[in-house]
Amino acid sequence: MSAIQNRYEFLYYVACTNGNPNGDPDMGNTPRMDPETMRGYITDVATKRRIRNYVQLAHGGEPGMNIIIQQATDLNRHIAQARKEAGVEGAKEKNAVYAGRKKACELFYDVRTFGAVMSTGPNAGQVRGPVQITFGKSLDPVLPLDISITRMAATLNDRGKTTLQDYIEAEEKTDEASLRTMGRKQLIPFGLYEVRGFISANLAAETGFDDRDLEILFESILNMYEHDRSASKGEMEVVSPLILFKHVGTDSDMKQRRAQAKLGCAPAHRLFDLVKVEKKPEVRAPRSYRDYRASVDLDHVPAGVEVGFQTDAFGPIVWNRLPEEESWFVKANG
Repeated sequence: MSAIQNRYEFLYYVACTNGNPNGDPDMGNTPRMDPETMRGYITDVATKRRIRNYVQLAHGGEPGMNIIIQQATDLNRHIAQARKEAGVEGAKEKNAVYAGRKKACELFYDVRTFGAVMSTGPNAGQVRGPVQITFGKSLDPVLPLDISITRMAATLNDRGKTTLQDYIEAEEKTDEASLRTMGRKQLIPFGLYEVRGFISANLAAETGFDDRDLEILFESILNMYEHDRSASKGEMEVVSPLILFKHVGTDSDMKQRRAQAKLGCAPAHRLFDLVKVEKKPEVRAPRSYRDYRASVDLDHVPAGVEVGFQTDAFGPIVWNRLPEEESWFVKANG
């Protein structure tokens, strides 16, 4: 299958209720925030980690669907695997690096999609990925809470203990109060985050990112939080349709039109401005995405661009109109 032939932009909205959408390890795992505006954010790295996890869960084992950035693994091992399968293991020539890079794109979904720096160890060069995702930013300031919790079982000093009987005796000698302790939990009551993304057809041609990869990307975005539940995350879900802007071109000459479809027919900011999500005037402290009004202006879409909506990870994309089942977004009044 050949690489995609159209440039895309996309955006979606993530709601977090009573959870920590993305903790900062340098700040005691408190939810990440802009200190000047107090708006929360979710790093691009966190989003891509969840996409990788979903692809590994749902499509692991399929040809070309391996993931190179895995938890607690040596990246050099995967680079060496790509070079070995390319038949250039141990070779130092420039062509060997190129062959390893090409094979890595074939083997690993995240290399084809997001790119990778593989110039370490065995060296397969660098790949600039066609898909880039921004920091998710909350529409309003978020309120970080630091909640005390009771830890009902403690961990005693294990120095000198080697057997089960050693631990039983130590527990029996310890008073009950010392076997309980306090803990902390960081969360926000609610936040609605906007995430934007960009897909380059020109860079897709370099990595081989094709229509099937595109389908899996959209599937992953809509489903990634459904398989990332944890006590710290609370309730997180993509609450909006995945809104897509597809560049198709306007020229009557097909060659020129294909070039327009790849390069784009309008700047990204003009397309994102077509989507408006604003807090309802009567709401003081939002606690649901329904406390916001959401609209999209379909009457002023630039020529050569189509607007698509995907509400179901496995369903079709509805083009140039809102899906019938969509109950939050409405068409903006022209």
